[in-house]
Amino acid sequence: MISFLKWCRSLLMGVVNSIARFILGLVAIALVLLIIGLARGDGLPGNMVLTLDLRDPIPDSAAATNFLQPQRMTVMDLVLALDAAGRDKRIKGTVVRLGTGALSTAQAQEIGSALKRFHDKGKFVIAQATAFYGAGLGDYLLATGADEIWMQPKSDFSASGAGGGEIFLRGAFEKIGAEPQIAKRAEYKSAADMFMEKSMTAPDREQLTQLMKSVYDSAVTQMAAGRKLKPEQVAAALENSPQFSEDAQKAKLIDRIGYEDDVSAAALKRAGAGAKAVKMTEYLKTRDPDSGVSPANIAVVVASGEIRDGTAGNSLLGNESGIASDDLSDAIRRAANDTSIKAIVLRVDSPGGSVSASDQILHAVKTAQAKGKPVVVSMGSVAASGGYYISLSANRIVAQPGTITGSIGVLTGKVSFGKSLGLIGVSAEEVSIGKNTLMDSTLSPYTPEQWALLNRTADAIYDDFTRKVASGRKMPLEKVRDVARGRVWSGADAKDNGLVDSLGGFWTAADQAAGLAKISAGDMSFRVYPRRKGMFESVTAFFNGAEADMQTLSQVRAILNLPALQAVMREMSQLPRGGVELRATNLPR
Repeated sequence: MISFLKWCRSLLMGVVNSIARFILGLVAIALVLLIIGLARGDGLPGNMVLTLDLRDPIPDSAAATNFLQPQRMTVMDLVLALDAAGRDKRIKGTVVRLGTGALSTAQAQEIGSALKRFHDKGKFVIAQATAFYGAGLGDYLLATGADEIWMQPKSDFSASGAGGGEIFLRGAFEKIGAEPQIAKRAEYKSAADMFMEKSMTAPDREQLTQLMKSVYDSAVTQMAAGRKLKPEQVAAALENSPQFSEDAQKAKLIDRIGYEDDVSAAALKRAGAGAKAVKMTEYLKTRDPDSGVSPANIAVVVASGEIRDGTAGNSLLGNESGIASDDLSDAIRRAANDTSIKAIVLRVDSPGGSVSASDQILHAVKTAQAKGKPVVVSMGSVAASGGYYISLSANRIVAQPGTITGSIGVLTGKVSFGKSLGLIGVSAEEVSIGKNTLMDSTLSPYTPEQWALLNRTADAIYDDFTRKVASGRKMPLEKVRDVARGRVWSGADAKDNGLVDSLGGFWTAADQAAGLAKISAGDMSFRVYPRRKGMFESVTAFFNGAEADMQTLSQVRAILNLPALQAVMREMSQLPRGGVELRATNLPR
């Protein structure tokens, strides 16, 4: 027995020593990198042109990540980095590569505003596209803010308008005996229509048509201003798409025909002798929004993704995606309790999610306001349903014209598949103690009493939601209920209906936050919450959480990232989950 205990002690000490050596190794690496960094500055040339590649989808913002997790560039990273670049005398301009259709209209408006600030400080902006693939307007809208737009010869210019479609599964459910039972409040709340309907409802068609028309009109107006054309000229030219780059040049939609190396040479020549091209991702590594000499006085709290209850998992590989209510509420509280922080900009890019999680976050926002910290919401591409819920009490709400917002409504229900199992020779039976214990079971439909209970719950949550909007927006309840009804609005139409205060991007929101906190424009400094975890926090969280082996996790993630599985998971994620939800899905970009 003593020998066994000695063996266990030896094994435990070996594990502890391995962990200690691992941590000490990380400390040594960090110290070496710090010394090298101090010796060489940021290592960037004295005359440079930034190259910004926007051909892959870009998230709006990202919650705190661990120091070992590769950081993915976000829209908010760009907005803050371009502001720093505008003040960096070494940077003469930027070349933006796009054209794959990766940008939504609202993202193009946000990044375009940041590029205009950059340009207004005497920097040039050149847009380059191999082609403009896809009919969407986001990529081309961003390009129209540049000094020049280049395209390759005989390449596609397909930008033409705004559109989208929906898939309806009700007919398939009937064939397999599945029974969808989903209560929605109200008629425009279309997130569950794919399960309940066989075709698009009249209210859904109405709201989508108006939404796309509003986004199209605002985009064409901006394009015309950027290209110094009349809106009707731009609209007529877009009607000719798909067309070749040479046709687009004749219509004054672009400026020059050439290849990527031609653009690079032209940009470096414009920057002057000795200029070097530096990737924006490399420049981002040298920037820290918290590195100002003076303490930060405005907190930027980022909320991106679906809203869910609880906290994100701790791992050296990074946190789960989305908005975890505990984490975001804690971030808001930390910002509110920081005496150097005078105002909060809450950046929201979310289609919603859990009711209880949304309410928890809203409570944190109201608590911050009660402490005397004004809160200004800056909306990204989507701030709808639960995304609007967490925004509704803000002192000011700012949205882009192309932002999708509103969807003030609820849905609840399920799809029961018990009868479907018989098609493959499977049977199922249930046993429960308690009348409604298995109310959310997907094996059996609701009883009449349960369906009535579900609808009473939906009515109560919808009533509470609209009353909170009326209070937060200081609007008559009757008006709120008229513009609510689950309807999605563009940012432009939301402003006309009193759901947002101003049209603009992050800097509009930051200026308003500074004004409310009596901070002069030149004295604004920012701190981003949730904070990125440092080395020791990440290592501690990793071992305290007893995470699985890193190699195993990597293999699991590789499987989950398979395109086919991702597509199936996306569709399944839209299934109602039994509880009451504030979700807006299947939205056009």
